Amino acid sequence: MPSFGAERLKRYYNLTLSDKAIRKIWKEEGLLKKKRKKHKTKNDLRAVKAAWKLCEQIDIDTKDLIDIPELWPQIQDNGLPKVQYTAREVVSGLHYVAYADERSLTYSNLFVDILIDHLQSCGVSLNGSRIQTDNGSEFIGSWNAKKDSAFTRTVQSVQGLEHHTIPPGAHTWQSDVETAHRLIPARIGSGGEDEFYEVETLRSRDDFLAKATTYNLWFNAVRKNSYKGDKTPWDIVQERNPNISPDIVALPPFYLDELFNKKVVSVNKGGYDVVPHPCTTKNAA
Repeated sequence: MPSFGAERLKRYYNLTLSDKAIRKIWKEEGLLKKKRKKHKTKNDLRAVKAAWKLCEQIDIDTKDLIDIPELWPQIQDNGLPKVQYTAREVVSGLHYVAYADERSLTYSNLFVDILIDHLQSCGVSLNGSRIQTDNGSEFIGSWNAKKDSAFTRTVQSVQGLEHHTIPPGAHTWQSDVETAHRLIPARIGSGGEDEFYEVETLRSRDDFLAKATTYNLWFNAVRKNSYKGDKTPWDIVQERNPNISPDIVALPPFYLDELFNKKVVSVNKGGYDVVPHPCTTKNAA
């Protein structure tokens, strides 16, 4: 039983040897397997991910903004959003965000629909790719649902694109997007030590979105990642596929609830049920 420790092995088989004696025998026989060091495991995983094609996996998750002490008073005073929806392309580290006041399947579905449209319009092929999420109801719907959620159907309506969910509790599988949540590193010029939400004064919803847009563009086009060879996400995109449009780094953050409401109004007025693009919607407002 290679997974048994000495104490468990002794108890299981009623051995008279001491734990120490059992471990000594294992050592003499070369049966002890060295535990893989954490940094070695991380390096191995990075090597595996680096071998993937661009956009082979995109992690999507949500983050509670109300848990950030410096941001909470500004949320209350200025009506700022309470939840961040985040997508992270694993190979390059490209980072996309949207905001709303709650987690919902409707908003997740709208977010991924806009994200897919953006990537494809920039020349990205999603055939053979996957969108990975946890098992939150904002992604899978009810836990006992008999059919795929709207989010899953939207993802898998694209030829060759699949929606994968992680095993329950296996949050390390979402390490790339979780890292982005922890490190939303800094306002421009701060050196990457202070978190964006902790250092910025956000005076209104428009101010919030403008600063988030500046930060996200900096993250994708300027910020170098030491774990990816001191390259920016855009550097890696260019290396992998120089034909991809530079617009790929520039999808601006947007308010999902506002976009959804405009979509509903458009449909009620007899318009087409088309997902509005955040850029064109903002310009039209």
